Amino acid sequence: MDDVLDAHEIVVPGLAVHVVERCGSTNTALLAGEFEPPCLLAAKEQTAGRGRRGRRWYSAHGAAATFSVARLTRRPVRELAGLSLVAGVAAAQALRALGATETRLKWPNDLVVGDRKLAGLLTESTPGEVTAVILGLGVNVTADAYPADLSGAATSCEEEAKGPVDRAELLVAVLTALEARYSAVLVKGGRETTMEAYRADSATIGRRVRVELPTGILDGTADRVAWNGQLIVVDDNGGQHVVNAGDVIHLRT
Repeated sequence: MDDVLDAHEIVVPGLAVHVVERCGSTNTALLAGEFEPPCLLAAKEQTAGRGRRGRRWYSAHGAAATFSVARLTRRPVRELAGLSLVAGVAAAQALRALGATETRLKWPNDLVVGDRKLAGLLTESTPGEVTAVILGLGVNVTADAYPADLSGAATSCEEEAKGPVDRAELLVAVLTALEARYSAVLVKGGRETTMEAYRADSATIGRRVRVELPTGILDGTADRVAWNGQLIVVDDNGGQHVVNAGDVIHLRT
């Protein structure tokens, strides 16, 4: 099913909404200042989307929800470190409410059902006196969002919900959850509440993992995730390793 994604159907207080037929990357467009924040940019088709570490994220027309939201803030950069965790918790909450009830978070920025990828996040910013914070999300809405040979490694909202999922409804659900979660973080105790939610949603914490680092392979147990997004892995000798970036494989025990 190819639902029609219409900007008039996406109402998010405080955000100007832009829907384009096609673009390279919604994050790149917002980073380049093509649209004035605070705004939402959604693409019916994304041809050069960027995932983590510069990887390409392509979305076929009508098969995925690919969008980015940009907001301005004067808050210190150190206070923004946990936004990727905030975004992950909010997105997982929204996708579960839409029927993908088993959605969990795989470090650092994937949303998964079991070992199958459902969505990916990318948070970026342009530091300065006023910082533009940009969150990009790509969600597989139908199975057409990924090649058939990846069916064992990917899934879609419609597969998980056992029925059609409207993309405009999905965007509004994610952004509403994100706004509520972000607002909560700004008040006393909100960070701890978000960390509790992240731990509950995490498919990585407590798992045996293999981390592919630029310097080699690290095997161990994922012990925790820090507010700044770092993964703490304990190796088989009890040594603790702080991982800032790397590919994580969940090992079967």
